[in-house]
Amino acid sequence: MTDVPKTYCRNPDPTKTGVNIPTFKFNLIRAAICGVVADAGAAGHPLKDLTASVSDRLSAEDRDRIGKLGWHMMAVKLEMEAAGDLLRLPKVVPQRLILG
Repeated sequence: MTDVPKTYCRNPDPTKTGVNIPTFKFNLIRAAICGVVADAGAAGHPLKDLTASVSDRLSAEDRDRIGKLGWHMMAVKLEMEAAGDLLRLPKVVPQRLILG
């Protein structure tokens, strides 16, 4: 069995540990998140709709290859927040996301 390249996804909360996910999954999901959030503009994209919106951006084949999209999407989202690539709009409930 060959080793699949992995990407470490940090959590923006330093008290929590991150996870490793296959790099191809990270790249697919990150690109979809960037597109969805960019399309939302300054108003931000609601977190509650992010999984469905990301799913809509992926092909059926990619969704099958990813597996549990919600779990993987959240890992990528948290890494993007830790890197400053994704921001939560301050004082907005429910949570809305913009690009950093």
